[in-house]
Amino acid sequence: MLFVVLILICLLAALIYFKYQSEYWKNRGIVQAPVVLFKFIWSKRSIAEIYKDIYDDYHKESYVGTFLGLKPALIIKNVQDIQVVMQGNFENFHNRGIITNPNDLLSDNVLFIEDYRRWKLLRHKLSPVFTSMKIKSMFYIMERCARDFVKFVNNKPDVSENTFNALYTYTTASIAASIFGIDTHTENTMNSPFLKMTRETTEPSLANNAKFSLASLSPTLFNFFNLKQFGKYEDFFIGIVKNVLKNRRNEEQKRNDFVDTCLELQKQGTMRDPATGYEIEASDEILAAQAFFFFVAGTDTSATVMHFALLELAANQDILKRLHNEIDKVFEECNEQLTYEDIDKLEYLDMVMSETMRKYPPIGAIQRCCTKSTVLPFGQVPVHTRDVIVIPVFALHRDERYFPNPNKFDPERFAPENVSKIVKFSYLPFGEGNRMCIGTRLARVQVKSGLAWLLRRFTLKEHKYEPESFDPSFFSLKDSKANFELISRN
Repeated sequence: MLFVVLILICLLAALIYFKYQSEYWKNRGIVQAPVVLFKFIWSKRSIAEIYKDIYDDYHKESYVGTFLGLKPALIIKNVQDIQVVMQGNFENFHNRGIITNPNDLLSDNVLFIEDYRRWKLLRHKLSPVFTSMKIKSMFYIMERCARDFVKFVNNKPDVSENTFNALYTYTTASIAASIFGIDTHTENTMNSPFLKMTRETTEPSLANNAKFSLASLSPTLFNFFNLKQFGKYEDFFIGIVKNVLKNRRNEEQKRNDFVDTCLELQKQGTMRDPATGYEIEASDEILAAQAFFFFVAGTDTSATVMHFALLELAANQDILKRLHNEIDKVFEECNEQLTYEDIDKLEYLDMVMSETMRKYPPIGAIQRCCTKSTVLPFGQVPVHTRDVIVIPVFALHRDERYFPNPNKFDPERFAPENVSKIVKFSYLPFGEGNRMCIGTRLARVQVKSGLAWLLRRFTLKEHKYEPESFDPSFFSLKDSKANFELISRN
């Protein structure tokens, strides 16, 4: 109830504010659209869909101004500008513009950190976790989880009633195993203690949306009331990480998981950036925040990609048949002893995944906050410090200028001979540039392993998929209520 009252107060203040700011973008020669946050609060759709509406309504414009809370926001469409924001002028656009409480310990991770020096040092130290060599050494973990997932589905006769939840169970369990390893006594890795936590932190809800809305409307009030996005899970999650680190310090055997990396960082002592001299202590709390980032960034997005892929495969039986043939061939050649190299052989599955993320990008919009006034090159448009830049990924991916017949599910767009035709910076499922998703490789292996094992054992009943709208999420694009029906192939 407190959230609702606070938001109503902020909305009233915002209406007064916007009365005096109604010409903010028009004064710069840019068309101004209605306030995005108001539409989001009162609608039952994702913010990515709202951005797409604006993108389409102002189809002749290269820039559309609006407000995100009390912050001026500029929706950009031209790939030249997108390249500058995400890569070319990263120094001026490194900030995501997401408000977090400084006391929210779990927000102190590479996904949310806005302090450039702090983000740069932590990202550098975490990068070795996501090299091809490291993921190859971790593959046994993900492959075991994928096998266990098939057993889990076999033992749940009602799985077709909530297929998104089943996939979420898999992605949560595989992320947990990649962080903490697999205990030798674990019968099935799907029995994860983190499932409830990850669902609550990432699924759209009144409380979650209210917090993000209030943070955008009034960061001062958000921090004054000491609101935290993830405060509810601090004791639980940090306690688990501390306990695991303590127990593993005396182990000699390497498990090739994230905890091994944490222990190595703590052995090395204070983390230091030689270029700037900036230092961070590798405390249990700091490392727990990075582990938490894996759950926030990896569980929901990977489950969403798997979910949309299976929904589209059910609707496109010719594509499904071709994919079955590829999976069966690879599994038969390796005698169902799947290796990292075998996953690489699943090229058509890669194409299906890429097209899924084109049609349904897991993060439907990306935002950056300008940290120093500059000019966007395409239209020579000035951007002021604190202006938010919105890159409407969902709208870009459905723009027929970049993807002809955009509503058609067509994996051939990503065939080796066609990939080079895709306009650079028009396809952004993982972002681009220096803040591109650090876990891209891990996510692909995780999703491919899960889909490969599932489609080796099951096929899909034919079913049309034509969504009218998606879940009302502030970040993601998903349709958690849609279902598909699995049919055993045994």
